[in-house]
Amino acid sequence: MSGLDFYAHVATRGDVLGLGIGAQPAEWETKLGADFLDTEDGGLLRRDYGLVELSFQEEGRAWPCFGVSVQVHRLRWDTESSVPAALRDAYGAFAPATRFEDLAAAIAGLGCSLEPEPDDDGTSGDMHRYRVPESGVRIFVRADGNVRGQTGEVWSLSVSPAWWRAAG
Repeated sequence: MSGLDFYAHVATRGDVLGLGIGAQPAEWETKLGADFLDTEDGGLLRRDYGLVELSFQEEGRAWPCFGVSVQVHRLRWDTESSVPAALRDAYGAFAPATRFEDLAAAIAGLGCSLEPEPDDDGTSGDMHRYRVPESGVRIFVRADGNVRGQTGEVWSLSVSPAWWRAAG
């Protein structure tokens, strides 16, 4: 297994080690460990594990997760401390960069497809966005030809059903 297998799993299943939308902060800590940075702003909480970033919204005494981001681009500078130990244990090595065509092939190998999304929807011109219809996960890919060697690399994956429904 590898980092590519992790990205393909997230893209097709929308979860990280069995946790996803709706999971509480304590559940994430149990799975991914205590090495994170929390930033709370009113009724919102952002938990940063490096590669994995989580968003929570307060609902009474609960804090259900409403967004999971996998920030692949962060590995370009540091693969060791950016990948939680639980993910290294489960998936092995993570490369500093991942090519979109490799991820697309891995997604197809898991029986899912990809759809390009329009570039005229407010997304920056240096990114292309794709959607896995079976899971609703969005994949952001570098498209800027001025950045040598990075065009076609996966930037991030986004699992956020409520936000994507609102965005259309």
